[in-house]
Parts: sequence; structure tokens; C-alpha cells
Amino acid sequence: MGMANQEAIQQFQALMDKVDQPLKNSFKKVHQGFVTETLTRFLKARDWNVAKAHKMLVDCLQWRVQNEIDTILAKPIVPTELYRSVRDTQLVGLSGYTREGLPVVAVGVGQSTYDKASVHYYVQSHIQMNEYRDCVVLPNATKKCGKHISTCIKILDMTGLRLSALNQIKLLTAISTIDDLNYPEKTDTYYVVNVPYIFSACWKVVKPLLQERTRKKIQVLQGSGKDELLKIMDYSSLPHFCRQGASGSSRVVAAANGTTTTNCFSLDHASHQQLYNYVKQQAELDESDSPPLKQGSVHVSYPEPDPEDAKIVKTIESELHKLGDYNGLNNSFSRVRVNGM
Repeated sequence: MGMANQEAIQQFQALMDKVDQPLKNSFKKVHQGFVTETLTRFLKARDWNVAKAHKMLVDCLQWRVQNEIDTILAKPIVPTELYRSVRDTQLVGLSGYTREGLPVVAVGVGQSTYDKASVHYYVQSHIQMNEYRDCVVLPNATKKCGKHISTCIKILDMTGLRLSALNQIKLLTAISTIDDLNYPEKTDTYYVVNVPYIFSACWKVVKPLLQERTRKKIQVLQGSGKDELLKIMDYSSLPHFCRQGASGSSRVVAAANGTTTTNCFSLDHASHQQLYNYVKQQAELDESDSPPLKQGSVHVSYPEPDPEDAKIVKTIESELHKLGDYNGLNNSFSRVRVNGM
């Protein structure tokens, strides 16, 4: 690390020493004992501008305090049937680890419908997975590897991506903005697989708009990406949609003999069962200080997206409309409405 970077970290640390105690308490939850590494993440996200990184982190901590993010893992989505519906329509899961110890997060972009619960449940679920990753998964990976593991890789499955994706742009923008502003630099690389024409068309237009740092993190692979991904992970860590003979992101139920499903999107998968049980345990520990748990989503405020990110969203919307017109779908496409937030 260069002298200039070390000086930036020291300046940043001095500024953080002056913040109010509630923000300091939340910062402990964020850095998990790795203060320098956490400050570095926020500095990277703001191109090592100390003032901008400091504002970003303070805004993040204020968001956490105002929305009670530090205790969100003690707020399960109940009943179980509702949570299963969320899992069935928000396809995200932990499929394994790379050989370097980074968690492998699979995301079924093309077949996530987000249509079985309110948007608040999907945002709550997403933040809980982020917090579980940061509070449990990454610390466990760090202990196992004997070195600090602070990032994951994400494999994005575009199977089934259609023009109707425009329905979900507002929700996806909210989730993406929450990640960009409050969980920066947590993904090492994005691998995009099973790419249909609609993605290729949008990618050509969007790619030049991305910051170089972001662009370098995204790799679009041929087909299911199996051969390339096996260079960095074992077969057992491949998401099911990357394996030979897999049928996209279709659900695989648990076998009758009790073996765990290989579909990491499913609530029956071991990683989701561990997360689900962890949240229930945290809720039980928190019961003495809280009123009895009731059904209802946690409402989290959505930060305003960066102007450049908003521009990218508009570009995607425009490109999808063009594709709709090109394919003679203008009449049906005009009925599409973005879900209200």
C-alpha cells in the first residue's frame, strides 16, 4: 500500500474518531474488527477522496441507525410459508467457495419474479442476506483460511430474462443503490452466464457508461460458464445452473432420503437453512427486550441513486423499449408498469 493511501486511511480514521457514539457503535458492527480494511473499502468506492469517503460512511451509518439495520437479523420474515415464497421468487443463494476461500453467491436474475410479497419483504430479505454474509459467512471464511476474507464473487444467471424485466427495474434499482452506498466493494467479480440476446443488446449500450473499476469486475462468460468457473472453484461449489445437464434455475426439492437439494436458491438448501435458523435464534435472544414478534415486513428507507446510476437505469429502460418495438411488441409492452415503491 502506497504512502498516499496510508495517509488517506489515517485521515479517515481521525475523522471517524469524532463521530457521535451511536454511529461509532454501528461502525463496530460494520467493520467486525477490521477497521483499516473497512475504511479502505469506502475509500476505494470514492477513488481515495477522504472527504467523499467520510461522507459516504457517515451516511451509511446514519442509514443503519435510522433503519435499525444492526438488529435486522433478529427480525425473521414469518410465517415460514411467506419466507419460502420470497425465496422462490428472489433467487439468491450461497453455492460454495472459491479455492481462495471467497464465498460464491449465485443470483437467478432472469427467473426472479419478485411477485409473491411486497417489495419491503424483498428488500428486508436482501439486507438480511448481506448482514449474514458480513457477520457470519465472511468471518467464518476468514477463520478457515487464516487470512482476511472480505469479498465474495457473484454468478449471475440470465436464463429466462425477458422484456418484462422492466417491471422490476425500480425494485432492483433500490436494492442496487442500497448495496452501492452501504456495502461498497463487497463483490470481487461478477460472472454473467446463460446470456440471452436481450442482455447482450443492453450490455453493449450500458458497458461504456460504467466506471472502469466496475467494468473490470464484470465478466460475461460463454454459455453456462462452467469451464471458466472451474478454474477458480471445485465442481461442488458450482451453482446448479452452471453444471452439466442443469435446466436453468429450476427448483430442485430435497430428496426423500434427507439429502440436501443442490439448488442454492431453495429454502431447503443448507445455506438458507443456516441463515433461517440463525435469524430465528437471534429473534429469540432479542425477545426479552422487544414486544412479541408479529407478521409484517421491515420498512427500510431507500437512498437516492447516484445520478450516474440513474442515467444507466434510464438507458436500460430505453433499450428495453427499443427491443419491444423492434420485436413488434409495442402494444403489449405499453401495458407494463413499474411496481410502485
